[in-house]
Amino acid sequence: MESLQNQNVVVVGGSRGVGRSIVEAALGEGATVLAVARGAADLKQLAWEHSGLRTLAADATAETAPEAVFDALAPDVLVVCAGALAPSAPIPEQSWEVFSANWEMDVKASFLFCRAALNGRLKPGSRVLLISSGAAISGGPPNSGGYAGAKRMQIFLAGHCQKESDRLGLGLRFMALSPARIMPGTGVGDHGIDGVAAYMGIRPADFLASMTDMQTPADVGRAVVHLATGKLQGSSFTVSGSGLAAAA
Repeated sequence: MESLQNQNVVVVGGSRGVGRSIVEAALGEGATVLAVARGAADLKQLAWEHSGLRTLAADATAETAPEAVFDALAPDVLVVCAGALAPSAPIPEQSWEVFSANWEMDVKASFLFCRAALNGRLKPGSRVLLISSGAAISGGPPNSGGYAGAKRMQIFLAGHCQKESDRLGLGLRFMALSPARIMPGTGVGDHGIDGVAAYMGIRPADFLASMTDMQTPADVGRAVVHLATGKLQGSSFTVSGSGLAAAA
């Protein structure tokens, strides 16, 4: 596996949680890194902690977001990690706005950046990684609305975009990475743990105790580096406590 020395890495949704760990992993491999997120305060704190990190406050779901991001730093590796919190209520209690939150955030951001890549904004050899979820494979809990379907769409999107890149001769690589287990210590993870535990009528600690083979955000960061620098075949991968693997 090669390093990311002299490579530009853009992490959309890079200020907190898994995105932050991906930023730190890329910096550790010698990359020039741009962290993109909505929250300017979180980005300022991250930049204070990591000398040399570039930041950009932007809404990843805005139509103009890819242009603004690519003008700030042309990526060799683009990671789309932006996402909304999953719903946490039984389906009869959800509105369509609540149910579709992850489609309007996770999928829309992935679509906009992938479309821009296919329309010529990335040079041949660039890699695009969409951060999905193990819920895309398991189906997720029944109180999580459209979350699992949205994360599954990210996997489909990576595969569809790879076929388009091949058809058009663009020389781009599209991949989706699904962390297999929910991750405490992240905003999405803690929200999900509390929501599932409440739905099941158990304590969050008991729900966590039932989980096995759990990965950490740092594991996800290392997996991203491996996919960005390695030669693994395919477009869909998972990372668990056991490591990185092609998705079944």
